[in-house]
Amino acid sequence: MDIYEKTIEVRWSDCDSNQHVRHSAYYDYGAHVRIRFFSEMGYDAQKMNELQLGPILFKEECSFIREIRLDDVLRVRLSRGAVNADASRWVLHHEIFNQHDQKCAHITIKGAWMDLAQRKLTVPPQDLAQQIHALAQGEAYVYKKG
Repeated sequence: MDIYEKTIEVRWSDCDSNQHVRHSAYYDYGAHVRIRFFSEMGYDAQKMNELQLGPILFKEECSFIREIRLDDVLRVRLSRGAVNADASRWVLHHEIFNQHDQKCAHITIKGAWMDLAQRKLTVPPQDLAQQIHALAQGEAYVYKKG
């Protein structure tokens, strides 16, 4: 699959009293793009409800690289890290770039799929697993002193 990304406009409600994007909004941007990916692959909220399936997170970590401010226009790129064969466990990366193509943040999540009826971990449908495996390969963020 080609790179999957979405454009997001920073809203007033995303900002804090320091006049830049609040830390939790970064995670919201990542979640929005991730859920849009699942939806566009045929697994929207209705389909997930029908299947009693939902993505869960074990860990979510953001490296804040550059300040984002009101009226910035962002590109959030989704890529895969380590994904096991059946895609029941996965690592996904979200890279956030501003309108000047400067990397502003890198979010890494570790997750799995939950059977919402039985409340235990499960395996996703094969076509969804294939689509996750088809995501462009990403890399973990490593800080490099300027």
